[in-house]
Amino acid sequence: MSDQNHINYIELPASNFEATKRFFNEAFGWKFQDWGEEYCSFSEAGLDGGFYLSDKSATVDKGSALVILYSYDLETTLEIVESAKGEIVVPIFSFPGGRRFHFKEPSGNELAVWSDK
Repeated sequence: MSDQNHINYIELPASNFEATKRFFNEAFGWKFQDWGEEYCSFSEAGLDGGFYLSDKSATVDKGSALVILYSYDLETTLEIVESAKGEIVVPIFSFPGGRRFHFKEPSGNELAVWSDK
């Protein structure tokens, strides 16, 4: 399959690189590379991407696209997100085909985790 026209990379704003990097590393094992003082990239997330320095955040109520991660064990992942200092903004709920929850990371970006289990 060709990479042509496939989503290849995602960028999100971050007001606090250190807290955001620490959170995603602790909660999900993401790896980071700093590229100066205003950008860092991440890998080991399923899709590579980066964070750019900004006082803005990506949230659903602002019309942002929602980045959704997958988990085999939703309850355990929720506990890990909370212990890494993520804020649960939508508790676990069911939908046709699975369940999910939404959280905010330390820079205020909203993401979700879903499972079909």
